[in-house]
Amino acid sequence: MDTVKLLLAVVLLVAGIGVFYFLSEYSTLLRVLGLLAVSGVAIAIALQSAPGRRIWDFAVAARTEVRKVVWPSRQETIQTTLIVFAMVLVMGIVLWLFDMVLLSIVRSVTG
Repeated sequence: MDTVKLLLAVVLLVAGIGVFYFLSEYSTLLRVLGLLAVSGVAIAIALQSAPGRRIWDFAVAARTEVRKVVWPSRQETIQTTLIVFAMVLVMGIVLWLFDMVLLSIVRSVTG
């Protein structure tokens, strides 16, 4: 039965998209509202299946985990960004010097 529910949700969503483009002479606002309504019904049908419930449970668990994250302060973010910029600059200079040395070696060997 879950397969039928998922198939019905997909068919409903595809039909809604098709109707959205088929009725192009109507107002865009009305077509978007209709597409949103059809999408909501398709999602509600999909959530009634076992895979849909697993996806919903995963989304709820992911949201809970995101709330547990300790985000860095503004000062920590700025300091880390400056360190990254400094290291990129230093590595760029080192690689440029390495390239110049290799270029001079290749020029001296090839004449």
